[in-house]
Amino acid sequence: MGYTLNFNLIWRHFFDKLWDGLLLSLELAVISIAIGIVIGLVLAVWYVSAGRVVRTVIAAYVEFIRNVPLILLVYLVFYGLPTVIDIAYSAQTSFVATLSIYSGAYLVEVFRSGLEAVPRGQLDAGKAIGLTPWQRLLHVRLPTMLRITLPALSNTFISLFKDTSVASVISVPELTYGAQWINFNTFRIVEVYLVVTAMYLLTGYALLYALRLVERRFSVAR
Repeated sequence: MGYTLNFNLIWRHFFDKLWDGLLLSLELAVISIAIGIVIGLVLAVWYVSAGRVVRTVIAAYVEFIRNVPLILLVYLVFYGLPTVIDIAYSAQTSFVATLSIYSGAYLVEVFRSGLEAVPRGQLDAGKAIGLTPWQRLLHVRLPTMLRITLPALSNTFISLFKDTSVASVISVPELTYGAQWINFNTFRIVEVYLVVTAMYLLTGYALLYALRLVERRFSVAR
């Protein structure tokens, strides 16, 4: 007898498992990208202005994070770190910390490239009117860099939203975890993952559309 689609059990748990899970996924992505921006921006500014030793340390951090699977980092922070040092935190806090460090490594390169792409003429103009190096960074270099890097920031945020699905491995009740719960309790495998796939797609495209509007509003004229 063939498999018959039945979405009734999925709708029964839609709001408490899938909708709430989607909202949590967005929350995890927003918090992580915010912290990641701070990490990436500080390290990028430090990288372009500091000496060789500092640049080597930052480059080592970036290469380590970029070449280790996210799921392994999640396991290391949630299971490994508390066994080495006396520290306790929730699964959600652990995942936010991991995803923030993960996104920060990618944003270091994004911001570094953006800082180096700021036209030299703008910096010279700031110097000509008497701005200090700190004032040139704050009022000239950073605003221009942020506008240049908006497309990369948008892509990073959408990627982080999808990466929140990894949180399910440590039982953070985001969207994918909600789908797994429904699957284990109703055995409606096809239905629940069809619904969740549609939710990821629709949310991703909605975020993309909104972020593209922001990009057009603040884009740098070429």
